[in-house]
Amino acid sequence: MTTSDRPDTNRWLPVLGGMLMNLALGTLYAWSVFVLPLEQEFGWTRAETSWVYTIAIISFALSFIGAGRLQDLRGPKLCAFLGGTLVSLGFFLASLTTSLFTLYVFFGVIVGIGNGFGYATPTPVASKWFPDKRGLVIGLMVGAYGGGQAIFGTISSAYLIPTFGWRTTLQLLAGVFFAMTMTGTLLLRNPPAGYRPAGWTPPTGVAMGHTDFSTAEMLRTPTFYLLWIAFCLGTTAGQMTISQLVPFARYAGLGATIATYSLIVSSLGNAGGRILSGWMSDTLGRLRTLKIMLVVSAVAMPALYLLREQAVPFFILIAAVYWCYGTQLSLFASTTADFYGTRHLGLNYGVLFTAWGAAGTLGPGIAGRVYTSFGDYSYAFFSASIFTLIAFGALSLAKPPTKPPASA
Repeated sequence: MTTSDRPDTNRWLPVLGGMLMNLALGTLYAWSVFVLPLEQEFGWTRAETSWVYTIAIISFALSFIGAGRLQDLRGPKLCAFLGGTLVSLGFFLASLTTSLFTLYVFFGVIVGIGNGFGYATPTPVASKWFPDKRGLVIGLMVGAYGGGQAIFGTISSAYLIPTFGWRTTLQLLAGVFFAMTMTGTLLLRNPPAGYRPAGWTPPTGVAMGHTDFSTAEMLRTPTFYLLWIAFCLGTTAGQMTISQLVPFARYAGLGATIATYSLIVSSLGNAGGRILSGWMSDTLGRLRTLKIMLVVSAVAMPALYLLREQAVPFFILIAAVYWCYGTQLSLFASTTADFYGTRHLGLNYGVLFTAWGAAGTLGPGIAGRVYTSFGDYSYAFFSASIFTLIAFGALSLAKPPTKPPASA
């Protein structure tokens, strides 16, 4: 029996599992709701609290490489279980913190590593089940990650933290996340070898992943390095804004209510970029869609700073920045699958994903240091625009790779 004879309806269950997993993991993006309570209680500076998010991103990106390899070898369930367990444990332990060091370890390292293992599973699973709708379905998977900020960040900021305090909020989230990620783990699974959706014929050509590249072969292609530069510099703007969103809204004089609503608006933009831009890329092409979003981001970042004191432009521009950021998290994953195949996708995308980790150091680091040194964010937002234009240039040079002759 060919794998195309299997019912296609079954392939949506792993998508649901991946969305549940990412919805819980995505609360990492809501970190900024805890910044002010922690600074008020312990007297920490913005530069010091910014390091929590930076450490989490670095831990996320580095662990993603090993998790991707484990996913390629053992399938998604073990990685998903480890990821969900570590994220839940990290949130609980962070509620007990009494120092910056313990917060760096509990939230930065443990939650970051948990994200790396948990996030490593949905994208390869989606790519294998949906080669016919790769952009859209990967967008749905990673779009849930952006939605976690809207749901849990807003609830935490508007109700849980004011009512129960930040410690109890972290403990409640830990319990909810464990239940969600374990359910997602049960649903995640790879298709059988050689699976092909009913009625679908693979397109010809290397550009759609007709040839599988090993990681060593991928690293010998110039395209990989252009993608890495574009991914790093292109997501710097989003990482900068994510790490400082609530404090930036307060800095702009918009008040606590606007700051809370900005979590919802930003999450809608983030999820929308991942889902709708993923769908668009199935028609327009991955690289063309990415380049459009990079241009928009280059304009939106300085505009956001200049118009920060006006609520309506603030919301519109926050949504635009997050849309462009979310697009990149969706399309760099699907581009990796298109260019280098799905056989080694876990490790291949894990290696490319280090670019996002570098952006997690660059963006929040610039924002935190600029604010601490000058008391404003102007240099940070304008420099992010320049980085985005450089990313556009790198992406413009990227071409579909060909198999290295030595490995043909």
